[in-house]
Amino acid sequence: MSSPRPDSQPVAITQANIVTWSQFNHDVSQLTEQLILSKHLRWAICFEDSYYFAVAFMAAAHARRHIILPGNHQPAALAELSTHFDAILHDGVFQHNFDKAALKLPVSDTEEITNFTHFAPLPLCDIRLTLFTSGSSGTPTAIEKTLDLLDAEITQLDATWGELLSNSTIASTVSHQHIYGLLFRVLWPLCAGLLFERFDLIYPEQVMAHAGQNTTLISSPALLKRLTDDQATTSYRAIFSSGGPLPPSAAQQSLHLFEQLPFEVFGSTETGGIGYRQQQETTTPWQLFPSIDMALNAEGCLRLRSPFIDPDNWYQTSDQCEPLGADQFMLKGRADRVVKIEEKRISLTEVERRLCQLEWIEEAAVFPQEETNRLILAAVITLTKQGKATLSDMGKGKFWLKLRQELRLWLEPIGIPRRYRAVDEIPLNTQGKRLIRDLELLFKQESKEI
Repeated sequence: MSSPRPDSQPVAITQANIVTWSQFNHDVSQLTEQLILSKHLRWAICFEDSYYFAVAFMAAAHARRHIILPGNHQPAALAELSTHFDAILHDGVFQHNFDKAALKLPVSDTEEITNFTHFAPLPLCDIRLTLFTSGSSGTPTAIEKTLDLLDAEITQLDATWGELLSNSTIASTVSHQHIYGLLFRVLWPLCAGLLFERFDLIYPEQVMAHAGQNTTLISSPALLKRLTDDQATTSYRAIFSSGGPLPPSAAQQSLHLFEQLPFEVFGSTETGGIGYRQQQETTTPWQLFPSIDMALNAEGCLRLRSPFIDPDNWYQTSDQCEPLGADQFMLKGRADRVVKIEEKRISLTEVERRLCQLEWIEEAAVFPQEETNRLILAAVITLTKQGKATLSDMGKGKFWLKLRQELRLWLEPIGIPRRYRAVDEIPLNTQGKRLIRDLELLFKQESKEI
């Protein structure tokens, strides 16, 4: 907020209007004063509009309030997290029915302001931010950070891609309520003086229509893999993808449509960004961000010393990796995705990989399931065109048997899924994560299959 820039410089845009730096400073100043006068210290920020989200975020920071970012605006989800916050800042995105104070933005309809507070530099290490990660189980876990950690990551992002993104407009398909969207679609553009779109692109048609050399797309595998039926168009300045693994077919379709591969960013809410790549092929290694040191523990899991986590201490992840020199690595799956079935250790990541090697399968999600007092594996799959035709010709029973026969070439019988569901799209939550409870529901909707 303290870096000088022209009052007329654009900050955020919709089809109807552009908000300038002067207006942004006014809005932040006005809200900061209200928050300072409030007795509430922990504010949940819940917005659809990324501009008002940015106003609320910066005002809460300047008021020295604890910022809470729920990943979901649904009333029941907010109620579940209500012990974490005292009050809510919002733009009318939800109707809450629990006992919390709420303040809706905008707080006034003033269109032109020239007098506003000149903000002092923030003590970033003293301002706290809480985000939530659900993991595979779906139970929200609070992750607390301070703003100096986010500042270190923004500095790294700008050093890596700042020149490429210079003077481009940021459009996004991902929510600012999670770490990836928070950094890439709001805070980094705000710090770098880049114009950002106020609302999400929701549909593939919007993504195609927004393409242009002066626009950068912040997206995810959930959206990019839905562009399969679209035709080539003009290219974006750059495309970013995070939140989950990008299928090779989606990477190649992006290359076909926009003449470039997305920059995939690997990381988590806990770690921030770890590495990045452009997936020429499935064996393309990940490049470690230069400010991070890596090592492996005895189980082959990645250890990090990162200014985005703690610059002085090592952080242990559950990501199994193969290092390729000092600054590149291959991902081999997660140690917490190994299950024991009849005393055999089975890697769910390995089973998914073998399924996706088959010509009939596009994506696979494998998870353990209790069945008649024993543990088995179940698989939710999406099919290629050839897979759909084969399923139609053979029928489900024979097709599932065919899959098992093929998997026996690589996997022990105990590690082969016994139950399957073919779906058009594997369900994801708002963070682009697969939740076991959603996958399990697919098997409860139909009678048991062989």
